[in-house]
Amino acid sequence: MQVGFIGLGTMGGSMAANLQKAGVALVVHDLHRQAAGRHLAAGATWADTPRAVAEAADVVFTSLPAPPDVEAVATGADGLLGGMRTGSAWFDLSTNSVALVRALHARCAAAGVALLDAPVSGGPHGAASGRLAIWVGGDRAAFDRHKHLLDAMGDRVRHIGPIGAGSIAKLTHNAAGAAINVVLAEVFTMGVKAGVEPLALWDAIRQGATGRNRTFDRMGDHFLQGSYDPPDFAFRLIHKDVSLAAALAREVGVPMRMVNLALAEMTEALNRGWGGRDSRVSMKLQEERAGIPPLAVPPAEIKAVLERDG
Repeated sequence: MQVGFIGLGTMGGSMAANLQKAGVALVVHDLHRQAAGRHLAAGATWADTPRAVAEAADVVFTSLPAPPDVEAVATGADGLLGGMRTGSAWFDLSTNSVALVRALHARCAAAGVALLDAPVSGGPHGAASGRLAIWVGGDRAAFDRHKHLLDAMGDRVRHIGPIGAGSIAKLTHNAAGAAINVVLAEVFTMGVKAGVEPLALWDAIRQGATGRNRTFDRMGDHFLQGSYDPPDFAFRLIHKDVSLAAALAREVGVPMRMVNLALAEMTEALNRGWGGRDSRVSMKLQEERAGIPPLAVPPAEIKAVLERDG
């Protein structure tokens, strides 16, 4: 099987190198040929255009900075779509626009080509070490057929739904991470300005309940199940705690925009009479605003996912 790889930057270059370490023959392309130096030295073949990659390969991977780059590589002069053959597959590893990937999928499907969106998470170190999550949306049969290639690049490869599902998962993850970072910056600066030495503060809080859990694991306790009774920790108590933190921030002169927004959200939930329910019950408000049915994932299914990943 001939495999093509387009985009040999920080992430793509390492993923392509890991494919080569697994014994995969590559034909490669990048805007700058020097980016392919190590791959060519390891036996890869250079192609002058994306179309030339597509014409030579049964499977193509792209790892590109942004949606306009993906669109240009796919549909531009000498683009991928001009060279891909019926029965071939294209995995886009980029963090892409859901609308664009679905539009490109429709064009590929009309030509008998399987496009799957497969964004990755793990950063440059994960790309180099192979410790990457790869979230794939698209045709399950094409995923199964080529999963061994994905396994050469990542240790957490998941097919999670139809086309676009991978991109939705990646955007959900990254938006959550960005928002969490803003909140962490708020509360940590409050703690430092209130008088705790930074290393001691960090060392302490990482041992608390939130610090000991993987960020998203605790969603399974109540939110995914749609069950907030009986509480693990009463909502009125966490409301009190966040109120005290907001007050401390005012005393020491630290702006707390995100925490105060969270407090307003929690106050709305408290006024619903939910003080005796679990501390995460205010998450129900967003379900209502989003217009989705209340979540009700069976506990056994949540447990199976957690046990699968250790």
